[in-house]
Amino acid sequence: MRPLKELPSETAHDLKGVFTDIDDTLTSGGHMTPDAYAALARLQATGLLVIPITGRPAGWCDHIARMWPVDGIVGENGAFYFRYDHEDRSFTKRYHYSEMERAANRERMAAVAEKVLASVPGADLASDQMYRETDLAIDYAEDTGPLGPDALDAIVALMTRGGMTAKISSIHVNGWFGSYDKLTMTRTMMDECFGIDLEDERDRFVFVGDSPNDQPMFEYFPNTVGVANLRNFEDRLEHRPTYVTSHESGSGFAELVGHIIRARSH
Repeated sequence: MRPLKELPSETAHDLKGVFTDIDDTLTSGGHMTPDAYAALARLQATGLLVIPITGRPAGWCDHIARMWPVDGIVGENGAFYFRYDHEDRSFTKRYHYSEMERAANRERMAAVAEKVLASVPGADLASDQMYRETDLAIDYAEDTGPLGPDALDAIVALMTRGGMTAKISSIHVNGWFGSYDKLTMTRTMMDECFGIDLEDERDRFVFVGDSPNDQPMFEYFPNTVGVANLRNFEDRLEHRPTYVTSHESGSGFAELVGHIIRARSH
């Protein structure tokens, strides 16, 4: 991974948008800091598309799509995108699965959750689980733990045996039924909402993240950035970002935004 300062000014100048993870990328210690939130607003004010790509739940994403300075959001690790049009006062909600399929999957998910909680000491349901529609989130470092690598591997194994796709974020182990991920729904959203084929224009976007569940994005986009705390997961990364910030979490995100805005001002 190369220092962020090596991201060419020409590349930053010609961007169409920025995709960003939320937890420990925008937030610091579980908080959205003023500098990170202001950085989001500064990006959008320059005319760039700003879209969080997160594992957080539908209930949170509804609020974020309406209230934050963003152009939409992909949530629950690619299960859906939400977009609120402030001019038309219209809300678009696009899911990977139908409502009937989501209801059936929630029953299967509950059985897997029961096995995980019975088998892995210290593991707990994420506090935001009640707001999720498609995703099982097991807390290992947000309101519990942190649990060690063996516990994380055990959670992943139990989810996988239950037929789920399992990914580790900086605070949760997330599991879902299906082969979608953050990237698949991002590509769908860009096509359906903005008429952009990312296959043709992926070099015009930056993605910034911090953990293993961001790897589909790190692999796909040529211009990817890890905030400095990504180094905590280096031994679990098959696909690494191209650049890394010198600061961690929200301060690292603000560092990236400053680099982009300076390039676009010249």
